[in-house]
Amino acid sequence: MSSINFSLERNAFGQLVLTDADGVRHEGITPVRANPISAPLEGIALMSTDGHEVAWIELLAGLPAELRALIEEELGAREFMPEIKRLNKVSSFATPSTWDVETDRGTASFVLKGEEDIRRLPGGILLIADAHGIQFMIRKLADLDRHSRKLLDRFL
Repeated sequence: MSSINFSLERNAFGQLVLTDADGVRHEGITPVRANPISAPLEGIALMSTDGHEVAWIELLAGLPAELRALIEEELGAREFMPEIKRLNKVSSFATPSTWDVETDRGTASFVLKGEEDIRRLPGGILLIADAHGIQFMIRKLADLDRHSRKLLDRFL
């Protein structure tokens, strides 16, 4: 495990402030995952407001609890990608269609403009973009119930 050579805190405006080993303060830090879907807890860059990497974190789990909590809180506010657990209803098998789903963040309804808005990723992951650009994820197609898979099969 690499040693941490920076500190992190929030300023009065709620922004992350990183102080590096030389005592230089970097305000408005944004954590960015290198692989947000396949390895969300590994490889996180702490970026400055001008887009430069100020620090690199190999493993989120290797950080002290307070530091990890700040980064996870910031990532959670920035990354909104509900994970679909169940498809309840699809208005039509032709697009555009309205989908009613259960996600890890509650129920949701969205419009799928076209089949091209469903992307297959390695490992059986599906990303579904709604008409407003919000990304919904199905982490593992095989984990969906039979009804959900049957509805989804019409679009794949």
